[in-house]
Amino acid sequence: MASSLNEVDDKIPSSLIDELQFDMDDDQPMIETSGAEKSLSSKASAQQSDTAEEVWRTIENNRVRFPMNRDDHREGLKRATTFKSPPGSEAGEVPTTDDSSKQSTPTSPTGTDGGGRDGESSDKEKAGRGSLENKTILKPSPSVGTSLLNLVNEGTGAKANGAENGSSSMMDEAWERLRSSFVYFQKKPVGTLAAVDPSAEALNYNQVFVRDFVPTALACLMKVPDPEPEIVKNFLLKTLHLQGWKKTIDNFTLGEGVMPASFKVMYDSFQEKDVLKADFGGSAIGRVAPVDSGFWWIILLRSYTKCTGDYTLSEKPEVQKGMKLILNLCLSDGFDTFPTLLCADGCSMIDRRMGIYGYPIEIQALFFFALRCAQQMLKQDTDSNRLIGRIERRITALSYHIRNYYWLDFTQLNNIYRYKTEEYSHTAVNKFNVIPESIPDWVFDFMPLRGGYFIGNVSPARMDFRWFLIGNCIAILSSLATPAQATAIMDLVEERWEDLIGEMPLKIAYPALEGYQWRIVTGCDPKNIRWSYHNGGSWPVLLWLLTAACIKAGRPQIAKRAIELVEQRLSKDGWPEYYDGKKGRYIGKQARKYQTWSISGYLVAKLMIENPSNLAMISLEEDKKIEKPRLTRSASWSCSSTLFPRISQVWQFSTFSQLLGCLNKRIIQILVRRCSLFHVSFTSLLLESLQVQPPL
Repeated sequence: MASSLNEVDDKIPSSLIDELQFDMDDDQPMIETSGAEKSLSSKASAQQSDTAEEVWRTIENNRVRFPMNRDDHREGLKRATTFKSPPGSEAGEVPTTDDSSKQSTPTSPTGTDGGGRDGESSDKEKAGRGSLENKTILKPSPSVGTSLLNLVNEGTGAKANGAENGSSSMMDEAWERLRSSFVYFQKKPVGTLAAVDPSAEALNYNQVFVRDFVPTALACLMKVPDPEPEIVKNFLLKTLHLQGWKKTIDNFTLGEGVMPASFKVMYDSFQEKDVLKADFGGSAIGRVAPVDSGFWWIILLRSYTKCTGDYTLSEKPEVQKGMKLILNLCLSDGFDTFPTLLCADGCSMIDRRMGIYGYPIEIQALFFFALRCAQQMLKQDTDSNRLIGRIERRITALSYHIRNYYWLDFTQLNNIYRYKTEEYSHTAVNKFNVIPESIPDWVFDFMPLRGGYFIGNVSPARMDFRWFLIGNCIAILSSLATPAQATAIMDLVEERWEDLIGEMPLKIAYPALEGYQWRIVTGCDPKNIRWSYHNGGSWPVLLWLLTAACIKAGRPQIAKRAIELVEQRLSKDGWPEYYDGKKGRYIGKQARKYQTWSISGYLVAKLMIENPSNLAMISLEEDKKIEKPRLTRSASWSCSSTLFPRISQVWQFSTFSQLLGCLNKRIIQILVRRCSLFHVSFTSLLLESLQVQPPL
């Protein structure tokens, strides 16, 4: 197949290939390269035609693939890259933390932590950098403005633990501070403190939060050259143990599958041993149980299994039971007419009253992600097969609902603006009876011609048009968003960079609630004042989610630009929890310093941008069995008004194939001639599948 692609590539005139290149925005900064890289790039450009076959072969050899059905769940959990065993260990053995480094108090070990401290370049660091063979080479989007060869050159220059562009000292500090936050239970690491800020009262920041630990776990799994999967495994087992506790709040017993929001390690002087104290929402703001904890637990279990290849953990009876309890809790029958989950305010990362009650996009995207992960990890037996059948039906319904009713771009906004109300019967277009006058004024200015996003909430007579970053990024990583929608989300981030990124990434929500709306929705919450905390605050931890989504969508240059902004201030400011202000210029009014997930979020972002194959731990490929929505064509597709418009990565092959079935071979030959303007692989696929001779 690769050779046929190259043959077709050679036949296409260079002028037609140039037409496929999208113009870069004038204000988009170019990626700086060293003199040696520039020289190498110029030589590569001169020899591009000679090396095209070699580049395509490299891509095919290093591409990460995922299974599309549950029968291949084991193959789907195999990691694309393997750990390099430390000296003295047997091949294939998962590296673990040395027992001598474990202490009952969270102190940083004196040994090297993989960050290259004390000027040790050593053989370990060189081994961790990896070669082109163990990195995923992603084809750039046409809007990137860089050639494929340049991307290959960038991939070969990746450094271990961020020792590139002078950021090694910041990476070293991050690893050291991350280790200082480790929490130990019976001399084994089981998690990390939420923050280690000696200048502020501990409150509940001295606990291990499930959602907070996720980026820390990913950093430990991605760490080179010596990953630390032991702390992740211990965390998964301890939280699973806590799930089995009886959960009672004010004489009301919670569901059996509820996972804790956090836990704390305490020393019982009477029993003379460490004990765990869990919080299932009884101590949280608003006393709301965490809906997202169970989803993050399933997602992290899949990440651990895929990274280590340790299937024994996910196949343990108690782990299988824990997954089933979470899924049964979410898939139980009720009065809902929608496949989405009904939630209360404060049930996720936004754990205060912020008007996200109903069906928030963050919970729906995590729900979809967890369902697909569980689909791969559930063992094949009679009981599990029934549950898997329910999962498959829910995934299909949920994806249809979110992709159709939550999606907003310029065309859809115009359609909603023209909605008729009080429609009855199954033919209604305005299915939720949304009043067009309820559309806020800011949306019309915020929505660009190119771009789109999943809005915050959809329920009867209500649409929350706010942008929520977590929900949109998770939608991309779980493939809840179609390739077209993922591209449009990245377009929106670029078009509204100053609003969504600003001076310190990233806005958790946009825009902020102000004035009368703030008083009604938040209840005059003094912590969620405008452009602060959850109300439009900027959270550095979200950098890892943006980076993963950018790599998945083929737009890594967006993540690199955001990382550069973070590196200018985050360490100097003391790794704060969040930033305030419309542009994220000021350290948060009540932000804790040395926030653990701000540290680990930066580490994960750096490790993924340097080795994109790490994306496989936290990403799922699109399920071809799920029907894509029939979206109306809008500016998000960047198409011209000609009969055969120019297309990019968002081409829907299934729709075009249906069209070809109605045409005769003569018309197909005409289409093939026009298809020379499309991607080379599409033209080759068309010729092979239809057995049509290439046009002269």
